Amino acid sequence: MIVGFIDEYRQVYGVESICRALSAHGVQIAPRTYRKARHRLPSARDIADAHLENALRDLRDKPEAMYGCRKMTRYLRRHGHDVAFCTVDRLMRELGMNGAVRGRKQRTTIPAKDGVRAADKLNRDFTATAPNLLWVADFTYVSTWTGWAYVAFVFDAYSRAIVGWTAASSKTTALVSKALNMAVWRRDHYGHPVEPGLIFHTDAGRAIHISEIH
Repeated sequence: MIVGFIDEYRQVYGVESICRALSAHGVQIAPRTYRKARHRLPSARDIADAHLENALRDLRDKPEAMYGCRKMTRYLRRHGHDVAFCTVDRLMRELGMNGAVRGRKQRTTIPAKDGVRAADKLNRDFTATAPNLLWVADFTYVSTWTGWAYVAFVFDAYSRAIVGWTAASSKTTALVSKALNMAVWRRDHYGHPVEPGLIFHTDAGRAIHISEIH
């Protein structure tokens, strides 16, 4: 790619000038390296990649362009391409080809019916001067062979350490509350009990004092 870039602009700026500019921006290449690369024969991998890229580009406006990496690999093999899944995955990412995703998109934050979000008491300032003054919580999800898995976690803004966590197969209130209960128990168990005044910040700007939790 760098050789192609220099080829495109060398008649205007000169090879040496372009190499100096690229090196100044962190792309280290010498004029001698560029000239050697221009006369080097393409490798077997480069040739195979070029053939495969052409096959992928030919599918741009066809239904097969919606295939994911695994299905695309099987499709290419049926059409005579001896190719590995990792190669198809790499080239599809380089070409910006993404397979269609079936099913409903997962949502982790669902607004209230009135559409009003809780005020952010922290004003996006997630710093703390000592442990157990500010905890931040959130949860995420990951697709598994048996369905969606959800993981909630609580971390201390001072140490950036995860102090509580939990995992479940559904996104219920207990998913987050159990992570908070675990954090409180662990801090007490290891001799750092939570004192009144700790702020517990969750998604969508919700922040409460630990004394509000029953």
